[in-house]
Amino acid sequence: MNSHDYAHSIVFVFKKGSIRVKQHHTDLELIGTGRSACVFRIKGTKKVIKIFPPQFIHIAQVESDIYRLLTHIDYFPTVYETGPNFLTMDYIKGDTLFSCLNKGIPINENHIKEVEHILELVRKTGLNPSDIHLRNIIITPDNKIKMIDVARFKQQKHCTQWEDLKNAYDRYYKHRFFPKRLPEFLLNFIAALYKRKLLVLNLANKKKVSG
Repeated sequence: MNSHDYAHSIVFVFKKGSIRVKQHHTDLELIGTGRSACVFRIKGTKKVIKIFPPQFIHIAQVESDIYRLLTHIDYFPTVYETGPNFLTMDYIKGDTLFSCLNKGIPINENHIKEVEHILELVRKTGLNPSDIHLRNIIITPDNKIKMIDVARFKQQKHCTQWEDLKNAYDRYYKHRFFPKRLPEFLLNFIAALYKRKLLVLNLANKKKVSG
């Protein structure tokens, strides 16, 4: 079975504006669902295939082009094959920062500095790293950082999401009494408030709002 066949085996449905998978090949194990694609691990391999439903297939080409620009930066997965609606790439073993917060796995300052280093390398390619969130930063078993989901790295506007996360890390997470393990529902609630601009994490912005 090749990647094209796997990609065409998927039957998507949409429920309340979210992607759902109704059917997929038995070789595939669903491991992630995002706003515009689903990710499956290909059983018996160290690869995943990211598949986009029809209304989002244009993003597949965008993301493929961006990964091509990042091939010299080993903090990103290697892409082996692309098609009209899919990308086949490395399976990255580890825990996302979201999972670390949920499980109580420590996130230290070296992890934050490593993300900063990666983003600087991306900027040097002429891209604008955007939409950096807890689910697209992974701490691997050897305590290294890997990043995924680069489709928005070509957008022009300035994205403050990573800056806001750093501010939250410095202001809250590093506090000795801050709980290092948080339930998933609370993390999702905080993310929803942030997305709706009901939660301000950027300290500079907060001063402007309150002033």
